[in-house]
Formats: sequence, C-alpha cells, structure tokens
Amino acid sequence: MADYYEILGVDRNASKDEIKSAFRKMARKWHPDINKAPEAEAKFKELGKAYETLMDDEKRSTYDRFGEDGLQNAGFNTSGPFANGFGDLEEVFNSFFGGGFGFGGSSRRDPNAPQRGDDLRLDIEIDFEDAVKGMTREIKIDHLELCSTCGGSGAKNGTKPKTCDACGGRGSIQQTTRTVLGQFTQIVTCPHCHGKGTVISDPCPDCKGQGRKDVEKKLELKIPAGVDNGSKMRLSHEGDAGINGGVAGDLYIVIHVKPSVYYKRDGINVYTKLDITPAQAVLGDTVTIETLDGNREISIPAGIQNGEAVKIKGAGIPSLSKSSVRGEHIVIVTIKTPTHISGEEKALYQKLYEIQTKKNNFVKEKIKGVFK
Repeated sequence: MADYYEILGVDRNASKDEIKSAFRKMARKWHPDINKAPEAEAKFKELGKAYETLMDDEKRSTYDRFGEDGLQNAGFNTSGPFANGFGDLEEVFNSFFGGGFGFGGSSRRDPNAPQRGDDLRLDIEIDFEDAVKGMTREIKIDHLELCSTCGGSGAKNGTKPKTCDACGGRGSIQQTTRTVLGQFTQIVTCPHCHGKGTVISDPCPDCKGQGRKDVEKKLELKIPAGVDNGSKMRLSHEGDAGINGGVAGDLYIVIHVKPSVYYKRDGINVYTKLDITPAQAVLGDTVTIETLDGNREISIPAGIQNGEAVKIKGAGIPSLSKSSVRGEHIVIVTIKTPTHISGEEKALYQKLYEIQTKKNNFVKEKIKGVFK
C-alpha cells in the first residue's frame, strides 16, 4: 500500500501549503486528460485520496498513527474524491482551490457545468457502552434529492429549460456605467436567469422548477466499536443532490458519547475505583468487580498501598485501527478506614496496635544500641 506522503512527494512534516503546491504539480502531470499512460487514472485517484486525507487534520492524525486501515476502521471513507470520475483539470482546481490556475479559457464558472451538492452534518448521542461495543442505528436525515418527476431539469414533463435570451446562456452580462471619470464596464449576474444561463417557462409542479426537493431518508448507520466522544464518520453522497448532474455531497456524522458514572476513559484504557478494607490491603484478597465484559474476579495482592493499581490486560476499549487489540482495565485501589466498628473489632485493632507499638519500640532500641 503506497504511502500518501510519497505519492505527493512531500515530507511527513509538510505544511498544508506545501501539500497544496505538491498536489497542483502532480495533478498537472497525471490527470487522464493530459497523461494518456495506462496507469495515469489510478495514479490520479491516489493523488486525490492522499490530498484529501492530509489536508484534513483529524484524518491526517489517524493516518499517521494507523495508516489507511486505521482510516477505514475509524469510519472514514477512503475512496477519495475521484472515485466516481474526473472533471477537466480546470474544474478540479476550481473545486479544490476556488479559482483558475492558468490553463486557458475563462475562470468564470459555466452556469450549466455540474455542481457538487452541499455536505450535511448530523449530531447523534450514544451511550458509553454502545461506543465501546459498537452498534447499528437507524438515523433519519432531511436532504435534497433530484426530483423524480422531472429528473432534475426543473421543467414540466414534455418541456425543457430554454437558453436565456438575455445572456445567451452565459449566466452573466456586461453592464456599462458612465461616470464623470469615464465609462466603466463590469460583469454582473444575469438578472433574468439569475446566473443559471437557462430559464424555465413551464416549471415542474413537484419541485417548483428547482430540480431538487427536500426528502426525509432513513439510513442504517454502523458505528464501529471504540468510537470516542467527538468522533466523525462520513457517508459518501448522502448529502444534498448536485446540480446539473453534479455528484451529491457527503453526510458527516458527529458522535457524542454520554459519560459513564462508573468508567473513566483514557484512550483505549478504562479506569474504575475499588474501595477495600485495611485487612484486605494487608492480607490480600480476591474480589469481584464489574468490567466491560461482565463481572470478573481479580486478585488484590497482600501489602497493596492506597492509590496503587491492579491492571486487567485486554479488558479495555477496542482500538479503532485494529478491533482485536484492546486496552487495559485499570482498577485504582482506595483503602477505606472504617468509621463504625463493633466492640470485637475494636479489641482486635487495640491488640494489633499494641503488637505494632512493641515492635516499633524494639526496633528503636535496637537502633540506639548500634550507635552506642
């Protein structure tokens, strides 16, 4: 599997400006309209995947740690921006960088050119346990879909949009203004077609001439085990429908995980607290605790100190990059001094105190004797 940094020819610490510059250079070399080599299409797709990943801070961080498999396990789409075909090189640069780059022709957008649909965002909240184990959940979204009645044209069946007479289909007109300083000419949006280049005299009754309409859609969302609060998932082409045959935007899911009252998460490790008695701390014990996999017995070693930990390997949270790898369940021990004790317990503590006091006095006398 090729390295994204090598594909773009940049250092692993490259800035976003350096990545942009490298992508422009490599895109000119490998775009299939320019390079007719058999491998050009595959290389151009790899360029798109590398650029899209390294320009997104969250995706880049995940890729640097876990590679492309880690991106997939984290729920990111790794098909790249050119999975469904390419535009011409000018269109590619306009969509990526917002302007022309000297390839000839006008940099003004063609009103009839395909336009990508808008991306959408949906925030969902899930329980801590569901985030740990993963889940499948039905979600509902409202997005724009192509009107099925008119096929996205916006015109009533049997008719079609007509080229705007005012601008000749350009979507813009020249406007000349005379002032005391002279005559000035500027390009403005055509007021007749509002920049579309076409007019619809008989609009579709279902979408009112828009070509798209708001639709509620149900989706089955598979949330991977190990997602954390703030994790993002992308569902390709589930955003708003494009215009003039453009691809649909993406749907971004932002996951909010409810905090647990019992577990505290740190990466793929979880922490819990366990109160034990002084007797358990001195003698050791076997106790039952609740873990992510159910109740489990653990051994408290004799002589454990307050604040020390007992670790259970493989009982933590699954790694997003490799679900077979799990963190640790770390049990922090707190030795609780009893505040209410029986007469028998008090007598035993008194006896223990006397034994420990005699022992300490004996040690002190022995130390004094050494230094006489």
